[in-house]
Amino acid sequence: MAKVKTNAMRILDTQKVPYEILTYDSKDGKIDGVAVAGKIGRDPAQVYKTLVVVGASKDLYVFVIPVEAELDMKKAAREAGEKSLEMLPVKDIQKYTGYIRGGCSPVGMKKNYPTFLDESAQELETIIVSAGKIGFQVELAPDQLLNILRGKYGQLTK
Repeated sequence: MAKVKTNAMRILDTQKVPYEILTYDSKDGKIDGVAVAGKIGRDPAQVYKTLVVVGASKDLYVFVIPVEAELDMKKAAREAGEKSLEMLPVKDIQKYTGYIRGGCSPVGMKKNYPTFLDESAQELETIIVSAGKIGFQVELAPDQLLNILRGKYGQLTK
């Protein structure tokens, strides 16, 4: 099998960020974070999903939270300095990020949107996020992820 390099992986390589590639079979259509954690044999607490939201200002923000958690819109809005937030409609994800639902990586989006990582990641040595393609995840240190995204930690979940 040929080695797949996603845009996210190329950016991590360019920035000299060490990461491990984890792959899973997506033929069964189960691509939600909890299913992915099971497929890669990892604790769901270590696997994070990437959510894209729109603020009242119409600016976009990226929130990276544990797959089993739910984004607290009030806390997230406070972190982003917005009055309110709403999820970016699924039909708009590719237009704004370059990624599709289920394969949306916080690394390598079309623009560098303000990015926030749930503070729970600070307790972990590594976290796992989408590599930008369904079936591929990358495992890396949360501080290094935030460093290349110029993001910050925040209280984001319910």
